Amino acid sequence: MRHRKDHRKLSRTREHRKALLRNLTTSLIQHERIETTVAKAKEARRMAERMITFAKRGDVAARRHVSRFVHGDDVVRKLFDTVAPWYADRNGGYTRIIKVGRRLGDAGQTALLELVKSPELKERLRKEAEERIKAERAAEKGKKGGKQAKGAEAPAAEKGAAPAGEGEAPRKERAPKPSRGDRLGRKGGAPKSGPHGGARARQRGKSGD
Repeated sequence: MRHRKDHRKLSRTREHRKALLRNLTTSLIQHERIETTVAKAKEARRMAERMITFAKRGDVAARRHVSRFVHGDDVVRKLFDTVAPWYADRNGGYTRIIKVGRRLGDAGQTALLELVKSPELKERLRKEAEERIKAERAAEKGKKGGKQAKGAEAPAAEKGAAPAGEGEAPRKERAPKPSRGDRLGRKGGAPKSGPHGGARARQRGKSGD
């Protein structure tokens, strides 16, 4: 008989098992759906539904009790402000376990543990998400429009400025550089008579012709 054998030990000590359940419960509240083994999901479901029941009370004592078990002030705030109102008219059954198959390696039976949402709640959350996305896009368009307006103001300011040539000292014109042939002709002392005229004249002068 299974007298006094209510909980699963999950092959862990008491401290390790408590830390595991705290982490699973926190992740479920934060992400609204987690994947784990069937045994862990069944144990985490007990703690998650208990935390939601405390959150439905909404008083200070319940918030302190939940804060001692759930990690993170933001997760506790989401549980009290967002998740608990979903089940105001529901007495229990806040979570659902869906078996998805066996995992590779040890062939452990895995399952999805998720928060139950009614069709009306899903539709309301979908509309809120769409409105939030539209608001974000409108804000992005407003930012881009402001940047384009600032970019258009810069050329307008340049039009009113003085031309670049006015108010500056005139630049001196540089004389054209002599070609290579002109430089060779000046050094030889005789004008160029052909493509090799200067060189031939120097050769004739050396030979005495």
